Amino acid sequence: MDMHDAPEAPPSVHGLAAIAVDCADPAALAEFYARLLGAPWVVDEDGDASVYALGGPNLDFLRVPEAKTVKNRLHLDLRAHDLDEAVETALALGATRAPDVYDGDRWVVLRDPEGNEFCFLRQYDAGELYWSPDSRRS
Repeated sequence: MDMHDAPEAPPSVHGLAAIAVDCADPAALAEFYARLLGAPWVVDEDGDASVYALGGPNLDFLRVPEAKTVKNRLHLDLRAHDLDEAVETALALGATRAPDVYDGDRWVVLRDPEGNEFCFLRQYDAGELYWSPDSRRS
């Protein structure tokens, strides 16, 4: 895989603050992800909710009137220390398996309680390609 240098960002862009998820029940979906990630969460006066994901951008859950109808174009990839345990935890919290999306062994695709797809990825092996801002400095 060829790694390309990051383009110089416009000075007005500072970084990724949050990933917004449209949903029917922001508080319930935020609680699902907060419990899954072990992260704090809040519900604001409008009923929208945010999860303060450790080591990543916030997850904002916003109420919309329409239901999800097709596969997500954007989804969350979550890294698991123990893939089987992470999957079992998610299932116990209300996720369901999504073998119609992917049924291999490189990662596991699940759906959250509102049907949004997300993945659990295996923990990186030593020597596996991983990019971080610090890797640019070496």
